[in-house]
Amino acid sequence: MCLVANARMYSVNPQSAAAWKELFGWLAHASGVELDIVDHAFPLKLSDLWSRDDLACVFMCGFPLMLSGRRPKLVAAPIPANAPLAGRPVYATLLLVRSESGFQCLEDTFGGRLGYTVHDSHSGYNALRHHLLPYYRQRGEKLFGESVGPLTTPRRVVDALLDGSIDVGPLDSYALDLMLRHDEALRSQIRVVASTNAAPIPALVAAPNCPDEVIAKLQDTLVKLADTAECVSLRDRLCLNGFTKVAIRDYELTLQWDAEARLAGYPEPG
Repeated sequence: MCLVANARMYSVNPQSAAAWKELFGWLAHASGVELDIVDHAFPLKLSDLWSRDDLACVFMCGFPLMLSGRRPKLVAAPIPANAPLAGRPVYATLLLVRSESGFQCLEDTFGGRLGYTVHDSHSGYNALRHHLLPYYRQRGEKLFGESVGPLTTPRRVVDALLDGSIDVGPLDSYALDLMLRHDEALRSQIRVVASTNAAPIPALVAAPNCPDEVIAKLQDTLVKLADTAECVSLRDRLCLNGFTKVAIRDYELTLQWDAEARLAGYPEPG
């Protein structure tokens, strides 16, 4: 049986997309699990990809994972080389502005235009809202003049910043690592003015009906990536230390942050 692999969430440019396909090719050969590496690019919906019955190795954000009524099985999560907590499968949301702007801190952007990705994104919505919540509690009113979205992808958040459609926007820190690794010019065009707390990073998941023995083969192979000599260049191009096994309970934090914001009467960032 041929099963599906996809890294759309972190295929943020052609170079990273090619590297993910190379990784899945290595994974299929090393694990003995035949993988069909599919494209599912924007504007196709990630929810349509996640609902497929033939998934074996597809990135899924932790927030929709926990909200799902038909929860996929966890395979493994990446450990970014620049993870906010070294050596752990975590990431953060970075709040970005244009380098040329006069904004020196997050508070300077209040009253302006805030971008967001989609409502069921952790990094582009849930974590953003959680970070803004103390400011909302303090002020008791909306923080921004306009919320712009859904922008859907990290690349479109950056594009909206650069073309002036938004003043500040959220970006998955690992996605930004990949962008900067392959586009050095971008480094001079954007600035980070704030960062959220660390959270469990999106994991590779399989369909609920994927055989456990298949998942075990994929897990065992992925955790060996860190020590596989032939994958040194691949790890560098993907800004990765490796992969590790994770548990559903690791992602409960996303629901806690959501509940806290809703309880405070702040259901949407803005």
